[in-house]
Amino acid sequence: MNIPTNLKYTQDDEWIRLEGENAFIGITDYAQHELGDITFVDVDPDLVGETLDAEEVFGAVEAVKTTADVKMPVAAEILEVNEALNDNAALVNTDPYGEGWIIKVKVSDASQLGGLLDAAAYEAKIK
Repeated sequence: MNIPTNLKYTQDDEWIRLEGENAFIGITDYAQHELGDITFVDVDPDLVGETLDAEEVFGAVEAVKTTADVKMPVAAEILEVNEALNDNAALVNTDPYGEGWIIKVKVSDASQLGGLLDAAAYEAKIK
């Protein structure tokens, strides 16, 4: 299982990668593996410009066998939805930490990242 050390993780299998004051959010390699073949990523484009709190649902990932909500790891303003997923939701399966990111955000309070799991803690959680 791929668990990059430069990311933070939630108990619900989302990841966040901070790049300056912005960040990318997606689901983990473990989550995509458990869900199976992802057929659709549902994020309302009207959420762009909205600020959501940590733990708030911002979308859903649909797979052949189930659908899973995707939640905000930290409070943040949604800047962009990954439109590449509209035509190729399987990017979440093939490249969950790269091209398979789901949303780009501006983090409201970077100190909230301290409450998330590092790679070692996330690995211990999924074992």
